[in-house]
Order: sequence, then C-alpha cells, then structure tokens
Amino acid sequence: MLVMGYMSGTSLDGVDVALVETDGERIDGYGPCLLVPFSDDERAVVVRATHEALAWDGHGSVPSSFAEAGAVIDAGYLRAGRAAIEQAGRRPDLVGFHGQTLLHRPRRQLSVQVGDPQALADVLDVPVVAQMRQDDLRAGGEGAPLVPAYHAALAARMGLPGPLAFLNLGGVANVTWIGADGELVAFDTGPANGLIDLIVQQRGAGRYDDGGRLAAAGQVDARILADLLAHEHFRGKGPRSLDRYDFSLDCLTDLALEDAVATLTAFTVESVALAGRSLPEPPNAWIVCGGGCHNPVLMQGLRDRLGDCRAAGDLGLRSDFVEAEAMAFLAARSVRGLPLTYPGTTGVKAPLTGGTLWRPQAASAAVV
Repeated sequence: MLVMGYMSGTSLDGVDVALVETDGERIDGYGPCLLVPFSDDERAVVVRATHEALAWDGHGSVPSSFAEAGAVIDAGYLRAGRAAIEQAGRRPDLVGFHGQTLLHRPRRQLSVQVGDPQALADVLDVPVVAQMRQDDLRAGGEGAPLVPAYHAALAARMGLPGPLAFLNLGGVANVTWIGADGELVAFDTGPANGLIDLIVQQRGAGRYDDGGRLAAAGQVDARILADLLAHEHFRGKGPRSLDRYDFSLDCLTDLALEDAVATLTAFTVESVALAGRSLPEPPNAWIVCGGGCHNPVLMQGLRDRLGDCRAAGDLGLRSDFVEAEAMAFLAARSVRGLPLTYPGTTGVKAPLTGGTLWRPQAASAAVV
C-alpha cells in the first residue's frame, strides 16, 4: 500500500507528513514528505490548550480549548495531506493519523490527542487509522513509545545488525534497542528539545536554540544538573514514558539564558547516557533522528558519552520525518492486525495490535 502518515509533535513547528510504500512488515519505498508550519496564531491556540490540559489533568469538564486546538490540527493536517497528495500525484490507500498530544498520563490510562480522523477521512476520501495508543493503555501498557516497530523495519531495510539503538530527539527523547535476535527494548529516556525550547521561548529569545549557539556560549551548572537527574523517572526500569511537562524549569530561574540552555542540553545528554547503561547490551551504533540531531552541541555531547553516534540523515534516512513515516507503517500494521506494541516497548503483557479505522462516509466525502 501507499500509506500517508502524520505527526505533529510538542515542538509545535507544524505538521509533518510522509508517504511510505509498505505492507506493515517491510518498507518498499518512499513518497513525498514535507512540513506544513503552524502560523503564530495557530500555535498559540494549541499552546493554550496544552496549558489548560495540564491544569485539568483528566478531572472535571473537558476545557473548551481542546475543541479549538482540534480545529487547528484538523486544518493543518488537511493542508499537509493535500500538499503531499499533489506531490505524489495520487491518493494514498490509507492514512495513519496521530493527532496532537495535549496530555499523557499512562498510569491513569489517559492520553489525550486532539484532531478528528473522521473529518480527514471524509475530506481526503481515504480510510484513516488513529488512536493507536489507546488499546495499549487499556491493556496496562504505557501507550508509548509507538515507533520501535518501525525502527526495527528501518534497521532491516538498511541491513544493520544488532544490537543497535535508535534515539529520537523530539520534545521528549526515546530510545529503541534492537537486539541481534530482533528483541525490542524501548522507553522514554528523558527530555530532549522540549525543555530547551520552553526556556528559550519564555526568555523571548526565539523558539529554539538555533544551531546550539546558546548552549555553546553557556556553562553547565553541575548542582542543578544533579538535581534534574534525581527525578524519579531515572530510577525506573523497563518501559516508561513521559509527558513533556513532567519536569519544571523553576530551578533555572536564576541562571542566565546561555547557562540554562547549556545545563538543559547536558541534562538531555546525561539522561540518554543513563538509559544506555540500562540497555541489555551496548549497541554497535546509535542512530539519532528528530530535531535534536541538528543541534551540534547536543550531538557532540552524545558522541562523547555514547561513542558511535550517527545522525540518521547521514545514513540516507529522512531524519525529520521518521515519526510521520512510522505512523504510516503502524497504520498498515493495524489494518492487518499486526502488533504495534510489545512487552519490551510499552510494558504491555503480550504483543498487541491497536488503532481504530475510520472509513470515508460517502455522503460527505469530497474531492481533494
């Protein structure tokens, strides 16, 4: 099938969309990929909904801002889908829809993503698979990370032997370890770009640490770094997941921006190093994808601590679109009833499929 996958992450840059030729087991080829940015007004709507989601925390009436954020996501996904279909010159057979995460509380089986897969199915006139976390959560899993099955398929496509690690540096960092026998171990290692982006935005210095320049100009505060690494998340073992907002920036209030960013960058590096020590076996190489692979200070820190650490783009992968590609791959697995999550990736008791299929409603399907 030609499958289109979507991802809009906590960085709120916009909507990533990518097309993949796949049967949910192999990757047979790629179609177009692109980023459709959010406007400042759209981003503000989603940020407000995210803040209200944290205050709500699953208790009481759902904030009205969720619907407003959902409308922004629907519009962005539709723009991205139309652009990708135009570039591909054909309509995909299936769509994998992630939506925008506002809140993730796995211990209460709560993970909130906004966006309307039925509306997308109707307008694009293509079946849509969404809600890929919910079955895992109901079965006692963490509901995240979702991408390990796709990482394993990428490793197989490239002929890379295990043990191997994929490290995604988005708002949160997560690792997938692939053993020589295909065993999968995965978990969120800690914050990646999310906290750095937040403090840069709070200080009015832009949206992110462009090129790692702020981190390069600052000094790491060893005491604050140690306090951050004392968080209970790092005492956990096995599958575990994070919300971007599980960590506070309050401890950085008295630091200059450059020192705060340097400390948070070191925090990402050290939390990944901690994760590496808990893997079943040291990987032959680390393949790094996501926005963080464009930060040279972060990448050099990882190389210093991990050894062979390669940006996914250097291996011919579309490093900024791996998660969107994964949503396409997982959608194909879902319609075939193949597992999306595993005991070693989310803590679910047995390999589990997931996702709900929305078919276009003939009466409302429209020409793209």
